[in-house]
Amino acid sequence: MPVRPSVYVDHHATTPLRPEALEAMLPWLASLAANPSSIHGPGRAAREAVEVAREAVAAALGALPDEIVFTSGGTESNALAVRGAALACREKVPGRGLVAFSGAEHAAVREAGLSLAADGFDPVELPVDGAGLPDEARLAPALDARTALVSLILASNETGVVNGRLPDAARAAHEAGVLVHTDAVQAVGKIPVVPGALGVDLLSFTAHKFGGPKGAGALWVRKGVRLRPLMRGGGQERGRRGGTENVPAIVGLAAALKAAVAGMEAEARRLGALRDAFEEGLLSHVPGVRINGIVAGTGSRLPTASSVTFHGADGETLLAALDLEGVAASSGSACASGTPSPSRVLLACGMPVAEVRATLRFSLGWTSVERDVAVLLELLPGLVARARSA
Repeated sequence: MPVRPSVYVDHHATTPLRPEALEAMLPWLASLAANPSSIHGPGRAAREAVEVAREAVAAALGALPDEIVFTSGGTESNALAVRGAALACREKVPGRGLVAFSGAEHAAVREAGLSLAADGFDPVELPVDGAGLPDEARLAPALDARTALVSLILASNETGVVNGRLPDAARAAHEAGVLVHTDAVQAVGKIPVVPGALGVDLLSFTAHKFGGPKGAGALWVRKGVRLRPLMRGGGQERGRRGGTENVPAIVGLAAALKAAVAGMEAEARRLGALRDAFEEGLLSHVPGVRINGIVAGTGSRLPTASSVTFHGADGETLLAALDLEGVAASSGSACASGTPSPSRVLLACGMPVAEVRATLRFSLGWTSVERDVAVLLELLPGLVARARSA
């Protein structure tokens, strides 16, 4: 039987499905089952649904419809961007055999970059500062005639820090003829994201981070940028991603994004106020707490994220205690093969291992309400004290 938490503060992991997305998807799940590549009437209707969704997604990003490639999610979008663009670039310019990515990237980007070593590339991981951002001095050595692509995350899934330096980094990369990809999985639907204004060449996102279905994502590809497809098949997605399109998921993605963008400004204010109330309450009532990602001169944070270090407490113990109270949050650790290990991203930011292990992430979303914050602030002082004495 499914377990519904009384307080869900793990929206950066995934968000509940928006009613607008469910309503859009239901006809395509229940009765409209044609293949969009079929030439009969139902097939044409499915094709029209995909293309209407593509136009809606493009409009939300200030982009062109033929710049949108639908995928199965953020991981595939990131892999298609990093591997597909790097391989296509080297085909055109054989000397470009280096790919760079920051130490704060999601594992999907990092692993895609590292995998290119098997294809003869030199993957380079760029060091980051305390906010998880590479500065110009750290970035410059990776931008030269050897480099095919650099990937820099737009907003951290762990701390919520938004990379305000990205447009400048993109300009510097383009001066060296280097393609720029950004993982915008945590940003799209939460803050305005316009690829053209960011100056990037490729931008990844996924539906389930803004109230759409799991298994649906997209990659924005600037007009003129070449990709080598990861999957070849029937030439779908203009030859960039083979395989029959997932019509229900695609229309759900578009509906969720439209809903998220329509109310984005007001929702950002609402969630930012909840986030601030939570952090202020923690700092007032729980000693030995630090909010991560607040570093002068680094720009803003997403209104949805609180990365909190509870000094002297074990994060996994605290997370389990919260779970028993019906609170769904997440740890500052990533699980590898079932064994908790310190967050690579927080370590890259210079945080000591003991502090990383004492860090939890609380992330808000469209279903979050004031009661969630009130319950957290009621529970955490006692739970933290017990975790510290364990």
